[in-house]
Amino acid sequence: MTQSRSFYAQVQAAADLLATSVIVLDRFARVRWCNSAAESLVGCSRRSLKGSDIGLLIPQVRDWVERFSEKDAKYAPYSAVTELCRPLVEPEPVHASISVLTGSDGLLILELTQVERVIEQARQEQEAGMSDASRVLLRNLAHEVKNPLGGIRGAAQLLEAELTSSEQREFTEVIIAEADRLQALVDRLLVPYRRERILTDVNLHEVLERARNLVMAEFSHGLTVTRDYDVSVPPIKGDAEQLIQVFLNLMRNAAEATRHLFAQERAEIVLRTRVARQCIIQRHRYKMALQVQVIDNGQGIDESIREKIFYPLVTGRDNGTGLGLSIVQTYVEQHGGSIEVDSQPGHTVFTLLFPLSKPQ
Repeated sequence: MTQSRSFYAQVQAAADLLATSVIVLDRFARVRWCNSAAESLVGCSRRSLKGSDIGLLIPQVRDWVERFSEKDAKYAPYSAVTELCRPLVEPEPVHASISVLTGSDGLLILELTQVERVIEQARQEQEAGMSDASRVLLRNLAHEVKNPLGGIRGAAQLLEAELTSSEQREFTEVIIAEADRLQALVDRLLVPYRRERILTDVNLHEVLERARNLVMAEFSHGLTVTRDYDVSVPPIKGDAEQLIQVFLNLMRNAAEATRHLFAQERAEIVLRTRVARQCIIQRHRYKMALQVQVIDNGQGIDESIREKIFYPLVTGRDNGTGLGLSIVQTYVEQHGGSIEVDSQPGHTVFTLLFPLSKPQ
């Protein structure tokens, strides 16, 4: 009996670290225990859930439990997409899996994952793979372009010195100007990899204020920047200069998106900080994270590029390079964080999460 209790305690400790909701059931579909992720999903404490009929929340589970009668204790795990029915809340689709809890006395283990989270995780993994591949490709390409580009510019300068006709020099001036433009583009591609990060305790509010002051100096008329700070948020470990660049890029983009509202003085950017709990960041679960949102009331991100907005060279502006948000994502991920965007006309929100605890 002592060994069984010890095993059960080990299972509980391990399950409490998972992002997946885990509920332990008896043979009558009554809750014996659940992890913290299940508490968050159901919106009820484990103390209140203990002893309750899980069929009140997921009616199908009652039928599934019958598959695991004593004579069929070795029945293979069963999984399906079903609905979680909570009081005063619309039913939510979840992926459910039920199986025998090995080493227990007839207990079952029910695992629940929100369908939206499954889809979102798959999307993030796909985007992360594509973004990483794109960055490696562009970084290698940038290095390969630099040397011949310098040679082209140098040859154009030598040729220009030999020419006597001003009309002919116009052509070499075009070559030199375009070589300089491409050199600047290559330099921007290599920005995230050139400077070694200097990590210190960083107050994000000071970073936001620095970026805010720079943006307000650049867009001094018709734009309002509203601060909605939670002053209790702790500092994070990071590179202050990189973080300033992150929020400066985001705020400049927001200002450009609201430029058509400047004349009416209706353009607004909101900077919001909060402490978030039970967050998934880069496929790891954290008990606490610092959430920073940059919100604007601009024209929104064009739907055709919304899913690719963080890819290098993707831009919605005629004069944009498509590198600003790619650099933002690189810096945020280097800090162990994540960034997402939700956008429609009149309301665009960039949400950044930075861990405040160790991954579980």
